[in-house]
Amino acid sequence: ENTKHKMPHKCRVLLLSYCSLTLGRGAVYTSEPEVRVAENKPAKLSCSYSGFSSPRVEWKFTHGDITSLVCYNNKITASYENRVTFSASGITFHSVTRKDTGTYTCMVSDEGGNTYGEVTVNLIVLVPPSKPTISVPSSATIGNRAVLTCSEKDGSPPSEYFWFKDGVLMPTEPKSNRAFINSSYSLNPKTGELIFDPVSASDAGDYTCEAQNGYGSPMRSDTVHMEAAELNVGGIVAAVLVTLILLGVLIFGIWFAYSRGYFDSKYLTSSKKVIYSQPTARSEVSMPPLGQGLGGLPAKVRGF
Repeated sequence: ENTKHKMPHKCRVLLLSYCSLTLGRGAVYTSEPEVRVAENKPAKLSCSYSGFSSPRVEWKFTHGDITSLVCYNNKITASYENRVTFSASGITFHSVTRKDTGTYTCMVSDEGGNTYGEVTVNLIVLVPPSKPTISVPSSATIGNRAVLTCSEKDGSPPSEYFWFKDGVLMPTEPKSNRAFINSSYSLNPKTGELIFDPVSASDAGDYTCEAQNGYGSPMRSDTVHMEAAELNVGGIVAAVLVTLILLGVLIFGIWFAYSRGYFDSKYLTSSKKVIYSQPTARSEVSMPPLGQGLGGLPAKVRGF
């Protein structure tokens, strides 16, 4: 009975071949995996493919956490239709902006969705750096840590930063230049951060930062002066002593007041009770009887 349901060997081979074909990957490739173009210029992102019976092409844009669909089922989406043109060999931007910088993925599949392939193209829109802004403390204490920062927001690709002290380029490693051999600092060209740890007397001077990204002219910041000051130990000790003296005077004053009884409750309130009475509504005055003068004298006094 089992022999009735057995599949012939030849048939099993044909079925296996058919499955491999339908689940296989098509060939998708690009002639230019990275495209660099100046802002406001056109840009072509190529995507070629083979092995698809009826290809359906989609383009996806990714920049950081943002993902958007540029092309779906061989048609440009509404948000890009006035800026991008689709063709069988790729997509073309009429005029790129700095916001178009990112990764574009070309995804190709057939109508049944069984064959699939993809390729990525990085688009870098070239924008020269703007004038960088810097943060430099006006005074840094010798022996402490001081942080100087430099940044600019427009450069694409992102700028690298270089620091100058008194007009001299600061090397990444201070010990490699005799002018900075007495300094202890770290410099990060990617972030533009310059950290002195610790600050020394020789670190006082005028500081300038330069931003450059290989496109356009390098841009320099304003120059800011930083002083390197000694720690005022005497001033700190004097301030502590004055604080302790004032605290001692305050404690003595409170103790003296208590010892004299100024904070005793019997001195704060009177022990004598004062009774107040309402005056009568009408005051009565006693008048002498008629016919009598004051003091019991006769009303009439005869003349002599």
